[in-house]
Amino acid sequence: MTLFVNRLTHLDVSLWCPQRGLTGASWQVDLELDGELGEDGMLFDFGEVKPWVKQRLDAGVDHTLLVPTRAPGVEVAECQEGLSIRTRLPWSMEVRGPRQAFTLLPWAEISSERLAEHLAGELSRRLPPRVSALRLTLQEEAIDGAAYTYSHGLRHHAGNCQRIAHGHRSRLHIWQGGSRQPGLEAEWARRLADCYLIDRQDLAEAPPAGAAGPLTARYRAPQGSFVIRLPAERCRVLPTPTTVEHIAAWLAEQISRETGEATRVQAFEGVDKGAFARGEP
Repeated sequence: MTLFVNRLTHLDVSLWCPQRGLTGASWQVDLELDGELGEDGMLFDFGEVKPWVKQRLDAGVDHTLLVPTRAPGVEVAECQEGLSIRTRLPWSMEVRGPRQAFTLLPWAEISSERLAEHLAGELSRRLPPRVSALRLTLQEEAIDGAAYTYSHGLRHHAGNCQRIAHGHRSRLHIWQGGSRQPGLEAEWARRLADCYLIDRQDLAEAPPAGAAGPLTARYRAPQGSFVIRLPAERCRVLPTPTTVEHIAAWLAEQISRETGEATRVQAFEGVDKGAFARGEP
């Protein structure tokens, strides 16, 4: 007998890609369980499936930076904060933070299929009674329209969002004059693609005005100290924390200022959650 649960939960992570560099990802988690029925006629109570899987994913890979340790130019070392991740290809970055902020994988590249197999293997080490096998599938949300990925960290968050390099793949909806604006949505999704969002207050140092160079963000949060250093052209600096509420407000303000029209933005944080904001020119 096989039990399935679709859209059981979601994973929001960042990962290092040998082609794209730092990128955010949001995956829907689908689950299948094989086993024998009990006297109650069930293999596993649906009410217990979600917390059993979600607790383990939340305590592990979710809201971490996935690091393929065998990718070209990737170096991992211990440091004062915990671990230091340095990259050279396709561009240079350094991230430092507590160990639990990273998922190290001995691969040359990360794919959702291989990660799903890896996570299923970890979950299978302690299967519930009557369950003989487990399979996971990680799928991106089907998005008909504009979407972008971003990474960030939230200094003041009490949970795992405080980790300085976690991310999301998100829809973007923009309205002007009561109508959706697919052209603007595509343009801003392109501008934000694979970007890192920084709260201006977290900037530790910056290159002189007009000069090219890396940006460094640094903060201390309940889980420990975090540092990230990456090229300025990969960053977007906001005057506020990079919560989805502030992202929506920042986008609405920027778009209305550039176009000269009142703008309503629906910004998503991964799958099925986010914020609305309105901007006036």
